[in-house]
Amino acid sequence: MIRLEQFTEANFEQFISWIDTEKFMYQFGGALFTYPVTVEQLNNYIADSTHRIYRVVDTATDKVIGHGDISHLNVKNKSARLCRILIANEQDRSMGYGKQLIRALLKICFGELALHRVDLGVFEFNKAAIRCYQSCGFRIEGTLRESFIINDDYYSVHNMSILDREYATLTTSN
Repeated sequence: MIRLEQFTEANFEQFISWIDTEKFMYQFGGALFTYPVTVEQLNNYIADSTHRIYRVVDTATDKVIGHGDISHLNVKNKSARLCRILIANEQDRSMGYGKQLIRALLKICFGELALHRVDLGVFEFNKAAIRCYQSCGFRIEGTLRESFIINDDYYSVHNMSILDREYATLTTSN
């Protein structure tokens, strides 16, 4: 089990240590950061009120194991985007934490914020993340072909989304 807590300056050092390559930074953070991630970038990140930024804590060990962000909140259109989703250490992946994180963020989005639509972007090569998002109700709605260049290689990004009625169906069937 996990809990979400506010991401603060106290988490910067650990966060920076997780982002060890430019490719991983883009996979995790998109174009928000430049490599290497700095304290100044993170100060700007947490100062931006358009983000709800969380650290992910394993409740059994009280260890911070990841990160998640609800951003691009659009009150008029009742939409938001999940960004910077991460279970940081390899040994903590494929253990259900990612699914718990997505479900916790969706509960905030559809419960607390009463949104209609939530979307996210994921690199086409990140098959484990795509499976996780699909298991949480997201659907691929399009692909931005070769839209990111990292170290002279082009990468495609899927846009995925879930609507409030789809989320409601999932929560009543569980």
